[in-house]
Amino acid sequence: MEEKYKQHPSNIIKVVLFGPESTGKTTLSEQLARHYHTVWVPEYAREYLQRKWNNERKTCEPNDLLPIAEGQMKLENELTKKATDILVCDTDLLETKVYSEAYYIGRCDPVLEKFALENTYDLYFLTYIDIPWEADDLRDKPGERKEMFSYFKKTLEKYDRNFIILKGGKKERLKTAIEHIEKLLEK
Repeated sequence: MEEKYKQHPSNIIKVVLFGPESTGKTTLSEQLARHYHTVWVPEYAREYLQRKWNNERKTCEPNDLLPIAEGQMKLENELTKKATDILVCDTDLLETKVYSEAYYIGRCDPVLEKFALENTYDLYFLTYIDIPWEADDLRDKPGERKEMFSYFKKTLEKYDRNFIILKGGKKERLKTAIEHIEKLLEK
C-alpha cells in the first residue's frame, strides 16, 4: 500500500524547486524543462486543491495530504520514464511535509514523513522571496513569506539536502540553476 508514495528507481538527475508559495517555482520548472528538452513534474497539490476549492469552497485539510502525496508521486514516477537526462520537479513530498507542519501545528502523517525523507533528489533549488507575491484561490500567506522561507531552508539543512538558494529575476534564476545542473551533468 505504501508503495504509492515511493520513488521508482532511476538513473536520471532529479532536481526539485522548493520554497514558499509564489516564489517562481512553476515558471522556473517550465524554463528548465524547455532548456534541457525534458519534462517537468507539476505540483499535483495545486490541481487537487483547486478542484476542491471549486467544488466545495474548502481549503486543504489534513486528510488531503496523503492523496496529494500519492498523486505527486504517481506523476513523478510516470514522468521519470519520459524524461531525458534530467527530471525537473516543481515540488516533492518534503515540501508537502513542510506545509503539513506549518499549517497543522507541527503535525505530519507518519507515512508522508517517511517517504518525504526516503525519496531522494540530486539537487534542491530553494526559491527566495524576492519576487512579488501573486494572489490566487490557494495562496494565503503573503505576510509570512520570511518565516516560511526560513522554515524551508531549515528543513533542507536539517535533512542534509544538497541545495542552492535562487535569487533575482527569472533570467538570473534560470542562469544560476543551469550552471548548477551542468555541474551535475559533468559528474
